[in-house]
Amino acid sequence: MIIKSIKLKNIRSYDEAEINFSEGSTILSGDIGSGKTSVLLAIEFALFGLQPGQKGASLLRNGKDEGSVELEFEVDNKVIKIERNLKRGKSVTQSTASLYIDNERKNLSATELKNFVLSLLNYPQEFAKKTNLLYKFTVYTQQEEMKQIILENPDIRLDTIRHIFGIDKYKRIKENTDIVAGKLREQIREYSGSIKDIDEKRKILAEQKNNIKILEEKLRDSRKILADKKSARNSIEKEIQEIKSKIEQKKNYEKEEEKTKVMILGKNEQIHSLTREKSAIIKQIDEAQNLKFDENELKILEGKIKKLETEKETLDKARVEASGKINSLNSRILESQRLKSQISSLQICPTCLQSVDEDYKQNIKRKFEDEIVSWQKKIPELEKEKETISEKIMQISKQISEINKQTENLKFSKIKLEALAEKKNRIIQIEKQIESLNTDIQMLKKQSSLLNDAAFELKKYENIYEAKERELKLALSEEKNCEILLARIEKEIEITKIRNDELEKELLEKEKLKERLIKLFELEDWLSNKFAFLISFTERNVLLKLREEFSKLFNEWFNILVPDAFTARLDEDFTPIIEQQDFALDYSFLSGGERTAIALAYRLALNQILNSLLSKIKTKSLVILDEPTDGFSEQQLDKMRDVLNQLNAKQLIIVSHEQKIESFVENIIRFKKENGKTIVESGR
Repeated sequence: MIIKSIKLKNIRSYDEAEINFSEGSTILSGDIGSGKTSVLLAIEFALFGLQPGQKGASLLRNGKDEGSVELEFEVDNKVIKIERNLKRGKSVTQSTASLYIDNERKNLSATELKNFVLSLLNYPQEFAKKTNLLYKFTVYTQQEEMKQIILENPDIRLDTIRHIFGIDKYKRIKENTDIVAGKLREQIREYSGSIKDIDEKRKILAEQKNNIKILEEKLRDSRKILADKKSARNSIEKEIQEIKSKIEQKKNYEKEEEKTKVMILGKNEQIHSLTREKSAIIKQIDEAQNLKFDENELKILEGKIKKLETEKETLDKARVEASGKINSLNSRILESQRLKSQISSLQICPTCLQSVDEDYKQNIKRKFEDEIVSWQKKIPELEKEKETISEKIMQISKQISEINKQTENLKFSKIKLEALAEKKNRIIQIEKQIESLNTDIQMLKKQSSLLNDAAFELKKYENIYEAKERELKLALSEEKNCEILLARIEKEIEITKIRNDELEKELLEKEKLKERLIKLFELEDWLSNKFAFLISFTERNVLLKLREEFSKLFNEWFNILVPDAFTARLDEDFTPIIEQQDFALDYSFLSGGERTAIALAYRLALNQILNSLLSKIKTKSLVILDEPTDGFSEQQLDKMRDVLNQLNAKQLIIVSHEQKIESFVENIIRFKKENGKTIVESGR
């Protein structure tokens, strides 16, 4: 990877600037606070975006709402350009990101772009979530951050080293192994608790199986008893049916006796009715002896009625004729009055269409008036005539009614006299019927006596029936109790079998748990004793080999930077140990330049060993050093020439305010700040 250029807009102290980089060594020179380190932070932001815990406000220029970084670099002969933007809202966030590969644009999200860059630089996948860890320790680590690592608690520093070299997996494996082993021990305790009663369950199962045998024997006996009870009950029911037939026969006799008594009553009622009829007929005969009837008298009366009805019909016709004449005269009067009114208003004759003379109209009107007066005089005469006719009709109707009554009385007497012979014959018939009914009554009384005797003979079966009913009720109760007992035994057997099935399933599960428990014991023992030891042993060997190589490189770089009187090495916690004449020097007693030398040597050794281990990453050709000579003496500054030469980096970028370093590099880019803004000046 070779950085070609970077453009900054509203980033920290930059309004707008473009910085071009060449291959070889380049120094970013300028006073402290002039904006040199901001360029390095912008490069990291362009590649990986904002990091967890990093605030966008630390990059966006104060008072600006938007900012951007555009980085162009080369990887595997491909020109890559990345553009990332910042936007201020409630907080400063990454807004958009773009990627150009050989001028072909791709719009990606911030996360997608970071993953693409990691893939492009061929960083191992396991470093994707390690906050640019590999980039920091192979390309760019701030000097103060490296000093902080050196001064950290040994355990924290060792964890950092594990993290950097990707061997923290061993610690995670051990921790996960302890967790898994703990979980296994919990499961072992759980399984042990679950199967502790397995022997007791087996004993209970055996007892319940024996109980089933006892219950099944009891069930067979109960079924035999129930069969006997049913047979006895059936026998009683059969006897009861026979007794019921006798009782039914007795009831039939009683019903027949009741019917006979009813028939006797009916016949007595008939005799009484006939006797009353006979008395009434005798009375009617006695009354008819005094009746008289004259046929001539009847004919005379009928002749009078006929004559009166004829006279009445004639009068009805005369009355109708008078009413007709009255109605006709009233109609003529109305018509004449209408015509008289029409003539009064007539102007032209409708026939000849000539004007009508007034005298002519008066003559016509007088004619109509004379006719009306004549008709009005006739109407009272006709009304009086009609009233006289109506009175005569009423008198004739009254006479007809009186003669009709006389005629009806004569006819009724005639009928009664004619019925005397029939009544005498009816008396003879009634007497014969009464005699026959008395004979029937005697026969029915005899039959009723026989039926009563037969019913009395069968009455004893009622008491027998009641006794048998009680016997049947007792038999049914005993049978029901036997069935309940049988059902209870069957239910108990069913429940016991279900419990046995459940218990057998439970025991089967417990047996399986027992087998699993044995395997879990073996697995937990292997994890806790063998596997954990193997991981610890592997980690120790990896760390030992890594520490030996790291310590060797650290000593070589340190010896370049400090006098030969000092030696440097790393202890088991990767803590730098500085010795002088076999005497270990405390870090706090070292000078600022010596502390910087330790940090730089640590940084360069770390860079070298990482690039060696991860030989396929694409950032091996790039090294960025930020104020690597802070506190160096003149002698140590001279040693930096040797350090830079031995780095043998294809592109080396140094941030420094030491002017002497400028003579050690091929390119110089100068920075200065005016009125709070950084200005970039190109050097050689």
